[in-house]
Order: sequence, then structure tokens, then C-alpha cells
Amino acid sequence: MSVTARDKTPEEILFSPTVIGDVELVNRVVLAPMTRVSATAAGLPTARMGAYYRVFAEGGFALLITEGLYIDDQASQGYLFQPGISNSAQVDAWREIVEGVHASGAKYFAQLMHAGSQAQGNPNTKVTWAPSAVRPHGEQASMYRGSGSFSLPQAMTAEQIRDVRTSFVNAALMARDAGFDGVEIHGANGYLLDAFLTDYMNTRTDEYGGSVVNRVRLAAEICRDVVAAVGADIAVGIRISQGKVSDYNHRWAGGEDDAAVIFGSLGDTGIDYIHTTEYRALAPAFADTDRTLAHLAKQYSGLKVIANGHLDAPHDAADLIASGAADLAALAKPALANRDWPRRARTGQPISADLPADLFGPYADVKDWELTGNR
Repeated sequence: MSVTARDKTPEEILFSPTVIGDVELVNRVVLAPMTRVSATAAGLPTARMGAYYRVFAEGGFALLITEGLYIDDQASQGYLFQPGISNSAQVDAWREIVEGVHASGAKYFAQLMHAGSQAQGNPNTKVTWAPSAVRPHGEQASMYRGSGSFSLPQAMTAEQIRDVRTSFVNAALMARDAGFDGVEIHGANGYLLDAFLTDYMNTRTDEYGGSVVNRVRLAAEICRDVVAAVGADIAVGIRISQGKVSDYNHRWAGGEDDAAVIFGSLGDTGIDYIHTTEYRALAPAFADTDRTLAHLAKQYSGLKVIANGHLDAPHDAADLIASGAADLAALAKPALANRDWPRRARTGQPISADLPADLFGPYADVKDWELTGNR
């Protein structure tokens, strides 16, 4: 009798090798992208950031994904001291950090981001871009140096949409040239591409608004654009969520029907993977189903799936992978509390649930204690 994934131990499941595109990974544990606002004012990643990422590589994470990198010097930047991938100086600075991560044993993907209407700190402009002139729910985050309501965004013109498509391609080319193993298009959490996907944030009447087929169009076009530009050289994926930075409880109104269209459309673009993020990755995506968002992404896209969302314990991450709903597990807060989480999971060492009190205060920047191994 053959041994199925469900017959294996969590360690056997999590520490089996896999691939994304042509990128070989020694295990299935991923460092999720997390905004850390620790770059220079000009968006250059620093030696401090390099040390921060190397700790996770040395701790056994097979794949690291950067925080969202802004992609141009127009309206894409979301936060002050956010790193970018929009010019040659930033490419040169990233190249040294990428080399350090590789030397420490991990693969490295760059997350490409346009903040859209959730931008709260951009020295290039005070204007924010969105599919429609609809203010995001909620308020800006003080840990990212914001305060008060979000600005009322400018509804994008057809020319601005074309500019954004070009910016994603240019950023992907620069990420490739900096040595990254892949790029992840940020299509989640209420940022620009997710705003196009979200019914109440997108009231357009052109080919980018109305039906879910139209609302996912821009994300799918950008996926195709980036695959055409760099897909032969590095891996390409997209991150998708229902909730937003400013609206955690949002759900797609069409439920699984919407999921079928969204994930099916993205699966047809030639990308290598989809990264789903929910508050709890193991929770049902909708009230009328027991399937997770990761499961629906796998079913309707046919692609590799990275799942993120409170997969704190090794058995939770392993269960999701063993079920066939996902191929890899991405960790955020558990990784910050246990920067050697994979090593601990593999050897049966205790895994802490405690996060230091200063992690997000006064700002969500890299703290001194994060530059060393686990406390």
C-alpha cells in the first residue's frame, strides 16, 4: 500500500522538497511578505534589512518574500521608508541583499506592489490612484506613520492603467536583474489590483468594471505582461485575498462563483503560483462551504498554491498541505516570534506564540532583536 500525504508526519510533509516554476525549494515553509518600513527615504534597502532577511534564511525558511516594493516614482508608493524596485540605485542595493540571502541558503522573491488608494506616505505625490473615486474604509495605520482617514483617490484614466501595467513589467525586469528568483504581484489586501477586484471600490463602467470577469481583468493582464517579460527567467505569482488592510471582513459577494472566475482567470495567464492570504487559512472561505480560499485557488487555477493565515503550529501548516489545498505554508507573525521556525518544527523544539511588545511600536520597523537568532 502506498503512503499518502495524510499518513506522513508534519515534519515529513513540511520538509519535503518542491518547486515553483523552475525554482527548487528544500522545504515548504515560506516567509510571508510583511511591511517593515526600514528603507532609506529614497527607497533603498539597507544593510539592516539585509541582516533581517538573512536571519530567516539561516533559520531554515526555504523561500523568503520581500515586503511590498513600490514599482515606480508616481503613485505606487504606500508608506514612507518603504523599499522600492523602480530605479538602478535600488536594483544595486537589492543585489547585495539577494546575494546574502542566497548565501544563507534560501530562495528570494520580490513582491511588486502598487498601493493605490491605501497609500498613506508618498513623497512623490499627494494624489492616490484607484479604479474609482471611492475612499477606502477605516483609517491609516500609525505604525506606518499614517493618521486619520485615507485620501479620496483619483479615478484612473485609461492612460494611467497602461502606465501601471508598464510599471509592473519594468519592476519585474529590475527584480530579475537584481538576482531575485521570482516576483510576486501584489493583488491582495485592498491595494490597487485588489481595489479593481473589489465590488464597492470599483464602480467603473468600462472593461475594467462591473462583472467579476471585468474586475479581475487588470490583474490578469499584468500577470500575462510580467510572464511575457520575465517568465522564462524567474518564477511569477500573484497574492490574492478577500480582506483588506482597511476592511478585514470583506468577502466576495458571489462566493465560490466569484472564486471560480478569479482563480480560473489568473490560472490561464501563465503564472507559476497563487499566494492566498486570509485571517485564518484553515477557515472556510464562505459561509456556505467548508473549503478554504487556498483550496478554491488550487481547484480553479490548477497552480501551485502558497497559503497564509495563522498557520502558527506545524500540524496546522502540514494539515493544509496534506489535504491537497496548498503546496506551501507562508508564516508572518509566527516567523517574527520564531525566526528559526522551520528548524524548531523539524527538531521538535518549542515554538513561541509571544511577540515582543515593541514589534509594532512606535513603528513597524526592524528592531535590534530581529537581527539575531531567536531570543
